[in-house]
Amino acid sequence: MKRLIVAIACLLPGLLQAAPQLNIGGLYDYLDGNRSTQLKRVRNSGDSTAFVKVSVAEIVYAADGTSREVPMDGLPAEQRALVASPARLIVPANGMQAVRLLYRGERDRERYFRLRFIPVLPQVNDGFALTQQESEQYKDSLKAGVNILAGYGSLLFVRPQATRFDTQVLQEPGRFLVPNQGNSTVVLDHFNDCDASGQQCEVTTKHHLLPNSRRSFTKQPGRQYRFELIEGEQSRQVEFRG
Repeated sequence: MKRLIVAIACLLPGLLQAAPQLNIGGLYDYLDGNRSTQLKRVRNSGDSTAFVKVSVAEIVYAADGTSREVPMDGLPAEQRALVASPARLIVPANGMQAVRLLYRGERDRERYFRLRFIPVLPQVNDGFALTQQESEQYKDSLKAGVNILAGYGSLLFVRPQATRFDTQVLQEPGRFLVPNQGNSTVVLDHFNDCDASGQQCEVTTKHHLLPNSRRSFTKQPGRQYRFELIEGEQSRQVEFRG
């Protein structure tokens, strides 16, 4: 690690207008009921090293459907249902680092976590092991691009151990319903709403349907609808006309 930091410091003076550009892959990840770990890869396609803090919060839903976030950062290890390791990443320009997600909570129900990957200007004693001089050199190299350091977020769905899927598609006059009567989230992916020719379509969308919830869609005469219904590793195409 120290050798990497020294190499980074040597390159910094030549990156006067550089900035990192992060790519965290998919915005949604799913941890199956028989697994407790998963890797999340963070790529940097920019021309400057990225110093990234990883933050974890649990999303808790109330009975009325509202939600709140419960930060995991700073809690004792035994109280954190999800741990991201390492929580500090040094991602070289045009390089990649991986974060290991370890779930240690109960698996009697589905749980949800928000992961944030936040590029930062490193400070002394903030976990990146930089000296004051190295920190200042990095700040100087980003003076032209410091305002475009943007964070990125993703959601992790942790399925229950005994995962059960039970999704229906019900047609009614003027609408169709998709109730999820299982205990894990299903995905309505590549949702298309098109005219009779199938050529003129609305923007394709993606919907997550939480357990014991349902989604209602308006059905218009002369329109055709199709989407991919994804239940864990299984999927099927659904198509019908208004």
